[in-house]
Amino acid sequence: MKIRKHLSADGLFKMVKKEFKKIKDHRPINVAIPLEDALMSGFALFSLKDPSLLAFDERRQTPKNLKRVYGINRIPSDTQMRIILDDVNPEGIRPLFKRVLQQLQRGKELEKMKYMGQYYLLSLDGTGYFQSEKVHCANCLEKHYKRSGKTIYTHQMLGGAIVHPERREVIPLAPEPIIKQDGTEKNDCERNAAKRFLAKLRQDYPRLPFIIIEDALSANAPHIRELKRHNLGYILGVKPGDHAYLFEHIRQADEAGETTRFEIEKDGVIHRFCFKNDVPLNESNTDVRVNFLEYWEIKSGQTRHFSWVTDFTITGKNAFNLMRGGRARWKIENETFNTLKNQGYHFEHNFGHGNQHLSVVFASLMMLAFAVDQAQQLACRLFQAAWEKTGSKRALWEKLRALFNELPMDSMTMIWRAIAFGFHVERVIIHDSS
Repeated sequence: MKIRKHLSADGLFKMVKKEFKKIKDHRPINVAIPLEDALMSGFALFSLKDPSLLAFDERRQTPKNLKRVYGINRIPSDTQMRIILDDVNPEGIRPLFKRVLQQLQRGKELEKMKYMGQYYLLSLDGTGYFQSEKVHCANCLEKHYKRSGKTIYTHQMLGGAIVHPERREVIPLAPEPIIKQDGTEKNDCERNAAKRFLAKLRQDYPRLPFIIIEDALSANAPHIRELKRHNLGYILGVKPGDHAYLFEHIRQADEAGETTRFEIEKDGVIHRFCFKNDVPLNESNTDVRVNFLEYWEIKSGQTRHFSWVTDFTITGKNAFNLMRGGRARWKIENETFNTLKNQGYHFEHNFGHGNQHLSVVFASLMMLAFAVDQAQQLACRLFQAAWEKTGSKRALWEKLRALFNELPMDSMTMIWRAIAFGFHVERVIIHDSS
């Protein structure tokens, strides 16, 4: 089986190590553990899907595979890793997500994610990954409960991933932390994080034609103006309860015969559409004009209803594709956050909180390891063969750790080959000469 080196695990690991070396070390010279080794150890922790830092720390007793597979020369203890990474600015990790995407572009693999001919669907959503009443840092969001007097400390992030309705893979981009910003007392919010995310998105990918897909909370005038300012297309969910003015406008237009309605049947499913172009988003922002699409899926006697606003002019020819693009928004939850939480990444486990950046750095390294895994799932036939052989991601990670722990391995390619095609261990017979 021919392996494309730059899209194999080994090629991607070398790229990650090379980029880690570019991150400026905040410590004095002549340190015992180089920063790139500490970062690579954190990356390996999530690449191997270890359930805790203690489990990873036990690998220091047999360090050869960590050096061979991940290129780690000086392996920090769990305490050393926490101390070193706590002072690392998470922004230094952001360029690595771009490098993963560039590797997919180089191999013509990103084209598999194109939608409607030339666009990339980018699903955005926020999620939490840490909560505690006791453990906290200066960056924690705080929620105060007057009645009980309790304060809950949390960390959240705004995640973004390139998705496609017909593919299981998602390509995560660098997440934007939702944390208290420097010099502020107030909590950060998802809306402010989105502004930062979009600005960085266009800085990193100035020419990629994105269609942003989000839920109904994002279908507001300031956010739509921000999307247009960055030359980003959009398909945003809307709901009658949150957009009463818009839905009343559509109801009146429908009664006047000013909407377009049609339905099609495919494989026993009725797809019913209603749309109208160039309508006001709400009463306070009548200058923000959007195109409205409503959809009903009728299957086995049950009906599901969805509605969106978009900047694409809706026609009978593109309504179906716009609908499928809008519904792909769920992949940021189902294929990204739920995978991180339920398929071995231990997304909501507290690997270490620190006093400054440790929680965010660990979350970023976990997302980076997920991005590398998704790149392999999309483009590496050997990874695909190993996954197919084991039958599930959890079984694949268990087999990976078992081989990594028990046998000397020269590369991740060697491990995937062993899982996919089997391996043979030579027995050594010791003769008693007495």
